[in-house]
Amino acid sequence: MENTGKLAPLGFGFMRLPLTDENDPTAIDIERCCELVDRFMGAGFTYFDSARGYHNGKSEWALRKALVERYPRDSFQIATKLPAWLAQNADHARAMFDKSLRECGVDYFDYYLLHNLGESLTAPFDEYGLWDFCAQKKAEGKIRNFGFSIHDNAEELGHVLDAHPEVDFVQLQVNYVDWESPIIQSRRCYEVCRERGLPVVIMEPVKGGTLVKLPDPVADILRTAEPGAPLASWALRFAGSLPGVIAVLSGMNTPEMVAENAAIMRDGVPLAAGEYEVIEAAREALAALPGVPCTDCRYCMKGCPEGVHINTIMQSLNIYDQMGDAYRAQENYNWNTGAGKASACIQCGACESVCPQHIAIVSELERAAELFE
Repeated sequence: MENTGKLAPLGFGFMRLPLTDENDPTAIDIERCCELVDRFMGAGFTYFDSARGYHNGKSEWALRKALVERYPRDSFQIATKLPAWLAQNADHARAMFDKSLRECGVDYFDYYLLHNLGESLTAPFDEYGLWDFCAQKKAEGKIRNFGFSIHDNAEELGHVLDAHPEVDFVQLQVNYVDWESPIIQSRRCYEVCRERGLPVVIMEPVKGGTLVKLPDPVADILRTAEPGAPLASWALRFAGSLPGVIAVLSGMNTPEMVAENAAIMRDGVPLAAGEYEVIEAAREALAALPGVPCTDCRYCMKGCPEGVHINTIMQSLNIYDQMGDAYRAQENYNWNTGAGKASACIQCGACESVCPQHIAIVSELERAAELFE
């Protein structure tokens, strides 16, 4: 897996922007956003990633104000996404494309994605005919590169790609903690794409900021191996060292964060073999911390009469327990459980009767409901 070339470029994820009111995700501080964009562009990076739903529909508008209206169109690349699962019908879903063009203030998208496929979320994209719709927009020159993002396992990714081999790229969650995760399956998903010759955009390389807030027993392994290096360096270089990566996305909201991440990806070099060993030691130390011993076999979910997303809920609990990261645990819970929340559990015990790890699932679901709902 060692890469002897340069690190992949840094991408700016427009999803955790500075706000004038921390309780209102639409209250984006444009003046501060302009400063972040200027620092990012000044460092030589050009890839910006948005989505129709980010910041409750205001991310694309902020991108226009901070970037599009201030820089020549040929000096940057814009990616945005269509969330069919938010649409009321096919017409509504297709109208999102034109609205994104207007909000971003552009005539075309460099990269356009169907947003967050996997399990039940994939169906609306098929039902609304969005694959053919995007192929048409690409033929019209309004999409330069067409792909999708997915938060699911390698098997489901393979099913989507078998059905739609026409895509140009895929956006995946990849970081060194999730690389061998039986739930996220970062490595296996990455390999599925590379086997098909598809380039990858990496999201969550720092796991929503979790990998810069590691527990001391884990962080000390990295600090000892490279004193003075920011913890973000290990995470970003891991992702950026992988071949075939278009961009490594980071949601940045302070000038210091932009400066640090840009310096890492501009001046850093791909990981060496010994550094992978250090990361593996850190990953093992993290896995050894107390947590829910879920292996994502999903036996529990097959017989659940309420469709509770037990595996995702257990993952959120582990982020909370092992990482001590309440924000990321809540974000993971909100984003990935859908209607299958912990509070839907009727305590029938069907899950516990088939769990190979003998987890007290009902009790853990009660705890999750208290923590996250």
